[in-house]
Amino acid sequence: MTPRPSRLWLLSGLAGAALTLNAQPTSPASPPANAPVASAPAPSSTTPRLVVLGNPNDLWDGPVNAPQLPLKLLPSILEQLTGRTILLAQGLPNPDLPIVFNSAPTRGEFLQAIETVLTMNQLALVPLGPKFLKIVPLGNARIEAPALLEESALTLPPSGQIAAKLFSLQFLRAGEFVPQISNLLNPGSGSPPVIFEKSNAVLITDSISTLQRIEQIIAKTDGPTASGTQAKFYTLTNGAKASDIVTKLRTFLQPMQAQIGSNTSYNADDRTNQIILFSDPRQFPLFDELIAKLDVKSDPNTRNEVIPLKHADATEVSTLLNTLITGQTRATQANGNAQNNNRGRNPAAPTTPDTPPAPNVTAPAGPMIDVGGASNEFSSLVNLQPDVRSNAIVASGTVDDMRLIKQLIEKIDIVLPQVRIEVVIAEVTLSDAASSGISALGLAVQNGKLIGAIASGPGTSIGGLPAANDSTSPTGFASATGKFDLSAVISLSTTPRKNNSVIFSVPSITTMHNKEGEIFFGETRPIISSITSSATGSNSNGLSSQSSVTQQEIGTTVTVKPLIGYDGSVQMEIKQEISDVGGEVLVGQDKQYIINKRKTSSFFTARSGEILVMGGIQKRTNSRTTSRLGPIPFIGDLLGSRSRREDRTELVFFIRPTVLTNTDADNAQAMQQVENMPNKEAVKKVLQPAGTLNEDKKSDGPVLNRKK
Repeated sequence: MTPRPSRLWLLSGLAGAALTLNAQPTSPASPPANAPVASAPAPSSTTPRLVVLGNPNDLWDGPVNAPQLPLKLLPSILEQLTGRTILLAQGLPNPDLPIVFNSAPTRGEFLQAIETVLTMNQLALVPLGPKFLKIVPLGNARIEAPALLEESALTLPPSGQIAAKLFSLQFLRAGEFVPQISNLLNPGSGSPPVIFEKSNAVLITDSISTLQRIEQIIAKTDGPTASGTQAKFYTLTNGAKASDIVTKLRTFLQPMQAQIGSNTSYNADDRTNQIILFSDPRQFPLFDELIAKLDVKSDPNTRNEVIPLKHADATEVSTLLNTLITGQTRATQANGNAQNNNRGRNPAAPTTPDTPPAPNVTAPAGPMIDVGGASNEFSSLVNLQPDVRSNAIVASGTVDDMRLIKQLIEKIDIVLPQVRIEVVIAEVTLSDAASSGISALGLAVQNGKLIGAIASGPGTSIGGLPAANDSTSPTGFASATGKFDLSAVISLSTTPRKNNSVIFSVPSITTMHNKEGEIFFGETRPIISSITSSATGSNSNGLSSQSSVTQQEIGTTVTVKPLIGYDGSVQMEIKQEISDVGGEVLVGQDKQYIINKRKTSSFFTARSGEILVMGGIQKRTNSRTTSRLGPIPFIGDLLGSRSRREDRTELVFFIRPTVLTNTDADNAQAMQQVENMPNKEAVKKVLQPAGTLNEDKKSDGPVLNRKK
């Protein structure tokens, strides 16, 4: 290859300059050889930095700009700068080293530039004692035993000279630190860091510039993890609970945890009711404001109240409300579980790259209570207990719970409507031609309700009332007979001459809406309910019996359960039970009664004052009669006539409900009966303290006006 004329000219110029420098004597401006130079310290065995001959601040008087300086010409220049002998290995690459300055450099700057350019071209300067300097490939610099830096690399000028330094870490872990700085090391040096786990140190061989950068990084990062973190204690004085405040803070700050920092932590000490904060002092104002706003005096979330009841039963109301609350809670939980299952089955919507995912907010433990506005659902803190002694409800819960409970109790604790039920029970003897007791009495019944009299039946008279016709209705008949009691409307004759009907009972009861009323007339007889046999004495064959006797009611029982409507109608469930003695039977050695029972159950709807008629319960009775012939008792009975007779009887029930209006008109019938009593004056004197008796001009008798 023939060199170009410019390159030949440059090489000859540099060679000539080098020869001139070697042949020239020391410059007069230079200090004497035996005089020490203050600015050039003597080289140290621990400092790999090459020291120039003379003052490093003097200007370099050799060639300055060499855009393409051959490597073989570099040793002569280095010998002039350092005074050392340059050892150049065979087989080194021969790159052209570009060394160009905008202005004249000093001797120290010129040496620093040469070191850096060699490193950039995968070559390195390695000192060998105080007199020699080797130029080796950059990858072999570590095996050439570069000098170990004991002082800070920051005291040296930055350059590409290869050196080794042992970094001892205080807080960082060497095994975790080295992978983090691996990208900062020069890959051409071929010397990976050496980690000393026991001493927590790392040996790094690289250029001076790289070592300086790593030393600066260690100075910034090798410190306590909580560097700058301080503790602060917040004492809560306004009644707030420390754990509750901490739970709310975590709910608020969880989405902003990345902005707050991982070194911020806060916990509650419920023993002293304090909040302990570990954070950077710059975060203190944020927590000061939040805790001050949350630690304020406020009404408690729950409250206790005693709600007295005026009309309803406390036990029944408490059971009803607890059932309602339990059902609502189960429905809410089932709805929440169904929504969670639907979310689990539906695939999540893909998140666009420009939209960050929503933060995962951890819900605080414990029940969530909505205190911001009115709610129509009970919370999990509600509790109800009845107080039987005072007939009151003891309630505990939130403000909304109290509001809902009071609204329900206000609608439940009301005066139930009352109804007076008059009952007339008559036994009618039926003839062979009569099919029922109602027809035998000559009563007109429409849809089970009495509307009048068809004709004057035997033993029956409804005086002063018109006969029934097609236009007669139960309501009109009730209006006409409303001022009379039921026994007066149904006036049954009991004369011996017309012995076809007998009134058994004329009871009257008063009951409330949906409350059963019962009427019984009859007798009680002893009935053996159980017999117990046991051994007596030492003889096991001897047994003694002990009987348990109970009193059983035998007669007629009428049970009525009314449901009173807002329009004055009364729906009644009527149960009838008739029991009588049908004979006797021998049980063991004891006689027991044979009890015949007949039961019916009916449902009626009637207006107030209408008369219901129910029959159909018939009974057959066989009787035997004997007439005596003559005065002789036994012979006369034997020779006298005998006869048998079968009688049919039927019980007919007349029931009239009257809805009470809680006014003085409800007592009109009772006061009418008082007027018909022979001792009415004595009765009036007894009633006088409770009210005043005045004659009501609009009614047929006096009414009882109660004092308010």
